[in-house]
Amino acid sequence: MHEMSLCEGVLQLLEEHAVSQGFSRVRRVWLEIGALSGVEPEAMRFSFDAVMKESLADGAQLEIIHQPGEAWCMQCSKPVQVTARYQSCPQCGSYQLQVTGGDEMRVKELEVE
Repeated sequence: MHEMSLCEGVLQLLEEHAVSQGFSRVRRVWLEIGALSGVEPEAMRFSFDAVMKESLADGAQLEIIHQPGEAWCMQCSKPVQVTARYQSCPQCGSYQLQVTGGDEMRVKELEVE
């Protein structure tokens, strides 16, 4: 389950920002998770609660913002939405797609004290 190591990375980021920005507690974390990122939102929720125990984010609420997968179809010359890598173009059926978005995970916002 790589979501556990992703949450450890989020905790490290929170701790670094707590030092640089002077907050002591995290109440809520908003994460953007792309449909093509390979991150399972429910596994992320479970891992988040486990990793944040006894830290500055213990008890923090995790809000997940789902981002759609986006690609450029080289055949259609149009942007299209996709739900999986290596999916065919929903417009023309071509497999010549270049992923342009929805393959990332990032911390969007924090609520802190």
